[in-house]
Amino acid sequence: MMFKLRDLLLGKPRNPMRRNTRKHIALIAFLAWIGLGADGLSSSAYGPEQAFYALGTHTHLALFLALITAFTVFLISLAYNQVIRLFPNGGGGYKVASKLIGPYAGLVSGAALIIDYILTIAISIAAGTDAIFSLLPFSYQPYKLLVESVMLIFLLVLNLRGAKESIKLLMIIFLGFFISHLFMIFAGIIMHAPQLPGVISTSVIKTKEHIQLLGWGFMLALFIRAYSLGAGTYTGIEAVSNNVHILAEPRVRTGSWTMLYMAISLSFVAGGIIFLYLLWHVTAVPGQTLNAVVFKAILSGWPYQHTALLTLLLFEAGLLFVASNTGFLGGPAVLANMSLDSWVPRRFSMLSSRLVTQNGIIFFGLSALVILLATNGEVDFLVVLYSMNVFLTFSMSLWGLSTYWWQHRAKEKRWIFHLFFSLLALLVCLIILSIMLISKFEMGGWITVVITGTTVACCLIIKKHYRRFHQLKKKLDLELYIPITVAQKPASAINPIQPTAVFLVKEIGAAMHSLLWVNRIFPQHFHNFVFISFGEVDIGSFGSEESLRKLEEQTAGILNYLVKYSQAHGVAAESYSDFGTDAIAGITKMAEKINKKYTNTIYFSSRYVYPSENWFTRLLHSDAAGIIQRRLHALGAKMLILPLKLQA
Repeated sequence: MMFKLRDLLLGKPRNPMRRNTRKHIALIAFLAWIGLGADGLSSSAYGPEQAFYALGTHTHLALFLALITAFTVFLISLAYNQVIRLFPNGGGGYKVASKLIGPYAGLVSGAALIIDYILTIAISIAAGTDAIFSLLPFSYQPYKLLVESVMLIFLLVLNLRGAKESIKLLMIIFLGFFISHLFMIFAGIIMHAPQLPGVISTSVIKTKEHIQLLGWGFMLALFIRAYSLGAGTYTGIEAVSNNVHILAEPRVRTGSWTMLYMAISLSFVAGGIIFLYLLWHVTAVPGQTLNAVVFKAILSGWPYQHTALLTLLLFEAGLLFVASNTGFLGGPAVLANMSLDSWVPRRFSMLSSRLVTQNGIIFFGLSALVILLATNGEVDFLVVLYSMNVFLTFSMSLWGLSTYWWQHRAKEKRWIFHLFFSLLALLVCLIILSIMLISKFEMGGWITVVITGTTVACCLIIKKHYRRFHQLKKKLDLELYIPITVAQKPASAINPIQPTAVFLVKEIGAAMHSLLWVNRIFPQHFHNFVFISFGEVDIGSFGSEESLRKLEEQTAGILNYLVKYSQAHGVAAESYSDFGTDAIAGITKMAEKINKKYTNTIYFSSRYVYPSENWFTRLLHSDAAGIIQRRLHALGAKMLILPLKLQA
């Protein structure tokens, strides 16, 4: 019943070993632009407003602000195109910092991205709900947090079905926002086309006058602050490089086109809206956003102007909900890559039957829900926490790229070009990061610093445990690997009615421990040895056909060794293997087949006993053997779990 309900909600399982599976779930550039570009594009709903307000009475600087905003987006996008080419299997800022600077730099970058994606989900849902409730009577406000929670859970379930399904459902909202806002920008500029030369010349003249009156230092500081507060919200550019693994082949080309779509759409919409503020002489109206004010002014006198304004604001709210979906796509991908390097629990790299990182999606959904409840969905406070971490990741990624091009200057023909743009983008990101850190620190930015620091500390503790655990397992594998000698006596043929020992195999050390224990406790009792292994496909092995092939070869190598070792000692033996994302279900299915062939079986599996068993080790290691034992008991099969203590 549970499996039927799961398939109804999430869809039927997918086979990761089929070559065409990846083709069906991979995103073409257009869908990737919608699924991954919504985060950046949605910031045009509030980023230009923050930057324009920061100018104060010096609104004439908005002309230059619009131009440099577009330039910044293209500059960072161009730099991140290099990330896609260098890391075609994804990982983005985390992998760039890890591989090009060092593992601890990667840890800081990854921790910053984790916090940023949680806040992306929280702030996008909170801001979108605020936009909707601003159209309703004030008496509905107490229900806002409930609506935010329901919307978050809906998006969580949607992403558990798979990225392609969630993006197709949200496509109409994304395209509706982009097309409608593009139309309003063109309409606003065309309607004031005669005033364009005057507005531009006035902006230049006023800027020169204020520089002479107030000095270069004051005007530059004012402009950089406004620029930083606005540009600090234009995040989401890194989402493509973090999720290259879900793009359609050829990945690098698809990623480059996706990045181009994102850069053009974000720079034009954000820069265009700032220019509309200047062109239409927008001033603040209590209870309304500047976008609402300028759109209302443009639509004044149009037929159905109220309906058109309502549609525009609903599309803004909808796009903010779509933007939260970027957190569900990018966040689990970062977490999965960090789990492969043992910074976070390994279960975050595991794929569900729908080939999504289910544990990561649930983690980000629940974390965002906690943030929403803790802050009561207050957008003003969430904005303070939001953008510092992503520009920390930007800076570290660009530092890594700059280091790479300098170190490979002898091999790369165009290294000067790449190095120049990497350093320029790094300088821009460091300026934005520094100003945000200083200006927002006392307003609550210190909380982001504390949370990110705590995340880094937790990752260090987890890494220390896994490093020790892997060393102990490696030592055990070396100790229990016994070279195969000439057969002591010829192995007899398989006899299905004779007593059969079935061994669950993952590593050689644990399998040999079970095999030697059975030979010692039940000497010459079992006529047949059967070895079964389930190759669990995680985000690392699903990243390429080569990785899947290596997983198959590794599994086959261990099973062949165990079969030959048993036959060399006169015992009939054979092996079975399967591959997928759910080891428990996979082994249960293999056991059903084996029970039909062999009438008298006992299953054996080793369970690692750690030097210090506690809640922490149980969190980092799943008790797969215990779960399988309960499944086999339900089938009427007998299974013994043999303790295997790891010792230094």
